[in-house]
Amino acid sequence: MSRFAPLFVIIAAALWGVDGIVLRPTLYSLPVPLVVFLESSIVALILSPIFIKQYPKLKLLSNKDWLAFLGVALFGGAIGTMAITKALFYVNFVNLSIVILIQKLQPVFALTFAALLLKERLPKVFFLWAGLAITGAYFMTFGFSMPLMSTGDKTFIAAIFSLIAAISFSSSTIFSKRALRDVGFEMGTYLRFLISAAIMLIIVLFMGELKTISEVTSIQWWVFLLIAFTTGGAAIFLYYYGLKKITASVATICELAFPMTAVVLEYFLHGNILDPIQWMGVALLLISIVKVSGIKLLGTVVK
Repeated sequence: MSRFAPLFVIIAAALWGVDGIVLRPTLYSLPVPLVVFLESSIVALILSPIFIKQYPKLKLLSNKDWLAFLGVALFGGAIGTMAITKALFYVNFVNLSIVILIQKLQPVFALTFAALLLKERLPKVFFLWAGLAITGAYFMTFGFSMPLMSTGDKTFIAAIFSLIAAISFSSSTIFSKRALRDVGFEMGTYLRFLISAAIMLIIVLFMGELKTISEVTSIQWWVFLLIAFTTGGAAIFLYYYGLKKITASVATICELAFPMTAVVLEYFLHGNILDPIQWMGVALLLISIVKVSGIKLLGTVVK
């Protein structure tokens, strides 16, 4: 199944696109920290049998392993998830342009972190296809136009949160690659959500937002469960399975399936029709993801 590892990352990223367009908007009335806390806690609870079964393996983890998981939970599970949710809330899930644009910068940060922290030596052809993937993703979203700035000051704030999310998720990809070195993807998924839930509990208690849990409606509880079994827990499960078998650099390009899915869903759900230039971007992005997934890195060393 190793040859299909990039596909699992692509599927996970596509599920994140579904989350942002279809599911997360129903949680708009709730505080962002509470949303992230409940999401992480529910997934951790569901995956508890994995923890019980593999508990002895935790004793084999080194301090560096735990630091890596702390980095994953802090940057990916807490800061990144809160930032992208906040960015979407600020534009009311309508004007996704600026949020998606900033997300295009995620591979740039991830490739830089991979080279600096994981010592991944990248062949020149990798940068060619990575650049084409980012270019295709831009044309797919905006064509030859500039991003639409029509939400006033909220657009700028959304841009800041989206930039924070891009940097955080890039960091999380690198930490995840290191964290999965000594554990299976099942335990890796559980620890990611467990530690994230612990961090978010501290945040919601500090901000005094735990009491607002009484405001969660029955429909929103069902949405939380749906997220846990699809775009949340299940997506990370697939993502870690693929990430354990490929480099962080390849993974971050495959993650561009997130904005691609968002644009496609915008068409089917909201009737935003892609023009020929945007469809050209879709084709360029897909071809680039396929090409970059098959590139072998030179002398990769993971420490």
